[in-house]
Amino acid sequence: MTEPRILIHFEGKKTVYEPGEVLSGQVRIEPAPLQDIKAIELSILWYTDGKGDQDLHVRYFRRWSQDGDLPLELGEPLRFQTVLPQTPLSYDGLIIRIRWCVRVRIFRSRGRELVEEVPFRLGRVAPARVRLQ
Repeated sequence: MTEPRILIHFEGKKTVYEPGEVLSGQVRIEPAPLQDIKAIELSILWYTDGKGDQDLHVRYFRRWSQDGDLPLELGEPLRFQTVLPQTPLSYDGLIIRIRWCVRVRIFRSRGRELVEEVPFRLGRVAPARVRLQ
């Protein structure tokens, strides 16, 4: 059996968003083997990367499942939309980075879980630079 692929598309194909802007898009699973999929979770989140412990915060979450409130129908795209917060802005520092992404997880009846992420930037903060003495 062919492994399903997770395709995440943002409306307008943007990669940089401003605080308060709407992020929307859709997810497609190809091929769509409905009998093999128990649930699909979509999260819009930020996490830290770098030194120290990782922080992670989910801004938006949605779950489609065979037996849940949102029925799992893979014939049509799974749509998402949320207003992005004012903070934290994406940041590429020397010690820590703040990353935003849309993450989709597929829970299967058998076999391993599948995960796909598409990054985006919130705000236009310039990356940190090393100061030369």
